Amino acid sequence: MRVKWLRNAAKNLNDATEYLADENPKVAIEFFVHSVESVNKLAQFPELGRAGRVAGTRELVIDRFPYIVPYRIKDGNVEIFRVLHTSRMCPRKQ
Repeated sequence: MRVKWLRNAAKNLNDATEYLADENPKVAIEFFVHSVESVNKLAQFPELGRAGRVAGTRELVIDRFPYIVPYRIKDGNVEIFRVLHTSRMCPRKQ
């Protein structure tokens, strides 16, 4: 399978990284690298995440950081919707 980052997901990841970089650039780099590596595992193990709160989706929990990545499996791709801090309200629709 191929991992496909949708526009909002890529923006979320970049925004979170920039936010973390303001406080601690080293942590920001660790967050970015760890998040991308975790998401890339979905190419081989698309069922790695838990069932999502929105029908037809799954959620990958980014361990070591308080973020979740909602995604779906569609047409041989793993589509990454967002990168959300766990303290934020999850969207009802994708």
